[in-house]
Amino acid sequence: MAGPAPAGGVGAPAAATRASAPGWRDPRLWVGVVLVAGCVLLGARVVGGADRTVQVWATAVDLGAGDTLAPDDLVARRVRFAEEAELARYLRADEPLPADLGVLRPVGAGELLPRAALGDTSTAGVVEVPLSVAPGAVPASVVQGSVVDVYVAGVGTEPGAPARLVLDDVVVVDAPAVSEGFGSTGERQVVLAVGEDQADQLARALGAAAGGAVTITRQG
Repeated sequence: MAGPAPAGGVGAPAAATRASAPGWRDPRLWVGVVLVAGCVLLGARVVGGADRTVQVWATAVDLGAGDTLAPDDLVARRVRFAEEAELARYLRADEPLPADLGVLRPVGAGELLPRAALGDTSTAGVVEVPLSVAPGAVPASVVQGSVVDVYVAGVGTEPGAPARLVLDDVVVVDAPAVSEGFGSTGERQVVLAVGEDQADQLARALGAAAGGAVTITRQG
């Protein structure tokens, strides 16, 4: 015979409720996916950007025109270049240094070392050529050791014709400061070192400079 029911009238236990995983329609799921994807893309860009940096040589000390380049004068710097053309202007630290080259123009400590700042500093076969230039036709930054190009306009040409390049990649031997280099004509004198490779152009360049407007542009 069945005994009496337990006191309190406790019935059958309630069914357990199962926790359901959020469905693919849940916006929280997609927010999480977007955040994870964004982190992955950002990390890839950071790593990719770091991989595109290149070590190039910078100067550890101030270098002047005529100095001989020594390994102790240089320190490697890691730089990211936007274009290969920019990288080509400098010396890579993973390549051998050019032999028997000197400094053609001043380079300050900590600056990247441009290829154009190095060359043969020997004076053999070099002709020093003085040019008188209008104040506005030569950059104030042109100093001893600067590498410049010389253009002449107005010689046997129609008005508005482009200027002609008469001397290319020549080194400035002397360039008095603006306050010192102006004579009675109001022009600045710049002395250039013209090498044997441009000796055949020298006579034509001087003739053109005598009858036309001279403009000097500085490289680097």
